[in-house]
Amino acid sequence: MAKAVKKDMDVPQHVAIIMDGNGRWANKRGLPRVAGHRQGAEAARRIVRLASEAGIEYITLFGFSSENWKRPEQEVKELMKLLRHYLRGETAEFHKNNARLRVIGDRSAFEPDIIELIKNAEQLTAENTGITVVIALNYGGRNDIAQAAHVIAARAAKEGVAPSIDEIEGQFSAHLMTAGMVEPDLMIRTSGECRISNFLLWQCSYSELYFTDTLWPDFDKKDLEAALKAYAERDRRYGGLKASSIERS
Repeated sequence: MAKAVKKDMDVPQHVAIIMDGNGRWANKRGLPRVAGHRQGAEAARRIVRLASEAGIEYITLFGFSSENWKRPEQEVKELMKLLRHYLRGETAEFHKNNARLRVIGDRSAFEPDIIELIKNAEQLTAENTGITVVIALNYGGRNDIAQAAHVIAARAAKEGVAPSIDEIEGQFSAHLMTAGMVEPDLMIRTSGECRISNFLLWQCSYSELYFTDTLWPDFDKKDLEAALKAYAERDRRYGGLKASSIERS
C-alpha cells in the first residue's frame, strides 16, 4: 500500500485531473483498450485515496466527456460497463471513508440503471464531510457555460430587466454544474498532451496547469507529489504583482 503524500507543503484545496493515456497504455502492452481503462479506474482509486490523505478537499476527475460518445461503439459499451462496476464497487467505500461523491455533466444520456446508481451514490454520501470526489460524466465545459447563460437569460426575460455584465459574472458560478464548490487551484493532465479539452473552462480560468508525460494508469504517489510540489513552488498572483515586484519596477 502506498504511503501518504507528504503534507509539508502548500496543498491545493481543489485538484482537477484529465485522466489521459489509458488507450496508449494498453497499446504499448499489446492489450485491448478496455484493459487500459480498467487500469485507469485503479489509478483513480489510488489517487483519490492519496489526495484525501494529503488534505485535498475536492478532486474532480474527467471520467467521460461529451465528445467520448464518438468513440467506437464497443469501446463505449465497455466504458459503460466499467462505470457501472466502479459505482457499485466504490460507493460503499466512499461512504465508509467519509468521502462525498458528486457527479457533474448531462446524465440524461446514460441508461436508467446508471442514472440510478449515480443518484444512490450521491444520496448515500451527501452528508459526509471528508474529501469530495467529483466525477465529470458526459461533461463539456462549453455546454456548462451555455446552460448557465441560458438560466440567467431566462430569468432576465421573466423579470424584464437585463443584468449588468458585472452582475452576470458575479452570478455565473452559482449556475454552473460545480455550484457551491471552490474553483480548482490545480489542473493536472497526464500522457503528455498540453490542452484542457473542454474541461471546466470557466472554473479553471486561474488554475495552475500541470502537464506530465506519465500515462494515467501509471500515475502514482510520486507523480502526484511532483504535481503538488510544482504547485507549491508557483507564485499565484491572479494578474497582480507583489509589493516587492512593484518597488523594483
